[in-house]
Amino acid sequence: MTAMRLPDTAHTSQPWRIHELTGDFRLEDVWALEAPGGPVEFPRAVELIASGDPAQNPSCAVRALFALRWMLGGLLGLDNPDTGLGIRVHSLRERMPADLRDAPRGPEFESLPFTSLYLLDDEWAAEIANRTMHGVMHIGLVPDGTGGYRGQMAVLVKTNGLLGEAYMAAIRPFRHRIVYPPMLREFERTWRKRAGDRAPA
Repeated sequence: MTAMRLPDTAHTSQPWRIHELTGDFRLEDVWALEAPGGPVEFPRAVELIASGDPAQNPSCAVRALFALRWMLGGLLGLDNPDTGLGIRVHSLRERMPADLRDAPRGPEFESLPFTSLYLLDDEWAAEIANRTMHGVMHIGLVPDGTGGYRGQMAVLVKTNGLLGEAYMAAIRPFRHRIVYPPMLREFERTWRKRAGDRAPA
């Protein structure tokens, strides 16, 4: 299996805890992922995602688009500190029930400006905020019907007015056709290799 888009119901039909926090967010994307190892390997998988650096992606298009995004963000002030979590918007941690707040938060991101919210046995969520939107990346595990699992990545957003709507509309075709497919394929390739390296001889 390779990274592919899924219908919204692939996310909305699952009994995940993220639904409790994102009732006022719009579901933008749902993508399928390989998930070697299932729940046992899930914490390592999310650590791999959090350690990813788009500037090191094998795809020249991905590297170029992220470089352009950071350049424009600096010129237009899209990522200024006063546009982020805890200032322009409240963190979703403020909505979390006690059991989620007491759960592990998940890994810290090395390159991307996301902040982990919580990590459970079958789901992980992280959030980001800037001048254009408040966004959530959700990674979940779903039984595949054959005794194994597949992963899913969902992206949810709450846009900031007309600027946010225009920004999301502008990046949508690039995200779907140029950014996500190679980024997710690279994650799957790396994860297969790491899972294989850990397999018993």
